[in-house]
Parts: sequence; structure tokens; C-alpha cells
Amino acid sequence: MSLSLQMLGTGNAFAKKYFNNNGLLLDENYTLLIDCGITAPLAMHRLEKSFSDVNATLITHIHADHVGGLEELALTLKHVHGKKMTLLLPETLIEPLWNNTLKGGLYQEDAVSSLSDIFDVKPMQPENIYKLSPTLSLEIIQTPHIPGKNSYSLLINNEIFYSADMTFQPDLLISLVRERGIRIILHDCQLGGTGVVHTTLEELMSLPKDVRERIKLMHYSDEQPDFVGLTGEMEFLEQHVNYKL
Repeated sequence: MSLSLQMLGTGNAFAKKYFNNNGLLLDENYTLLIDCGITAPLAMHRLEKSFSDVNATLITHIHADHVGGLEELALTLKHVHGKKMTLLLPETLIEPLWNNTLKGGLYQEDAVSSLSDIFDVKPMQPENIYKLSPTLSLEIIQTPHIPGKNSYSLLINNEIFYSADMTFQPDLLISLVRERGIRIILHDCQLGGTGVVHTTLEELMSLPKDVRERIKLMHYSDEQPDFVGLTGEMEFLEQHVNYKL
């Protein structure tokens, strides 16, 4: 099996030097876009990639740096390529994604009045395993981010953890490594300050060594160059680089 990850961006919601933290998960016959933020269309253009070549898009939660590019994606596929994008998302996100985020731009009388009119919607539930291709499976895990807003992280092939934006969950991370045998953790990282809605670098540095050595850092601020060499066993993911997983 050949599985790789190419980050369209690795920046947080306010980064100006880095694109939004969205990624392309690729195996030999399948391409999954993980989140589609405001900068995703430009990042795809810079990489000379087309949304028409993506098999499905998965949404982890409803913030603009994770869903702000969906309107352009949907309209491009509809009017240029004449097809719908398969949209994988937790069932709890379907109604708020349409009513609170996309309806204002995509609603069209007698044509588009729901998310399923513009996307091929595939609801997901935690604890279920979804087989996307012969060599790619996913499980979603609800993880805390903003109070009152549902957010979900991913287990890829039962060996890679991809965090959505989440507050520090040390027990979860330790159990993923020691009980489930997770070998790679791709984790959002707030470089400074107090972790109110994100996990901080300081918090990640407090984890046991056997957990830290599996972590790759993403979703960081423009101050990232100042922290190179200060993250212990953990390495930063870089945007547009294709990583073998």
C-alpha cells in the first residue's frame, strides 16, 4: 500500500504566510480532501491540481479555515465539470453546514435548497469504519474544540491519527499510542499562549516521549520559524510537501 499526505496548507485560521490547514490524502486509486478552507482553491491552483480529480471531501468541523472554500468547489464542479463532489461529514454537521454556512451563497430557488442538492452527501457516525478504497479506511472521533460546536478528528487505517482543531487530550493521545498502536499523530499546535480552544506546544511537550516521537505538528501560526528546533522529538509538517505515511 502506498499512502501519502500532501498538505494544501499548514497555517492556523489567522496565518498569512501559510494556507489553511487542509490536506490531500492519497493512495494509489483514491484522493480524499480533508477540509476545504478559504485558501483551498488557491492552494489547489498553485499545486496545479483540480477539484475534479478529488474523489471525496471530508469535513471535520465548521470554521471558515476548514469549510470556506466549499462554495467555490461546489460551483466549479457543477458549472465546469457537470458533477457533484462526494461530501463525507459527521451527521451532526450536515444541517449547520447548510443553514449557517453555505445556504447564503449556494441557495437557488427551485434548484438548490439543501446540501444534498449540490453535494453527494455521505453522513458519518463515530465508531463506524468507512472503507473509502481497498487500501484506505476512516473512523471519526468526536474531540473538543469550541463549546457548543461539534468537531471530529480522524483515524486513518487504524494507525494514523489526524486531529481536527482540539483542546489538549493527553489521555486520548496516550491511549491511541499504547492501546491502539497508532504510529503517527498529525496534531494541530498553538505555538504560544494558553490553550483555550487549541492544544499548545507546551502541552504537547508534556506528553511522554513514546507519544511525542510520533507527533507531526500542523495548524500553526506565522511565528513557526521561530520555533524550529524547539519542539523536541516533534517535527513540523510543511505545506505542499508530499509525505509518505
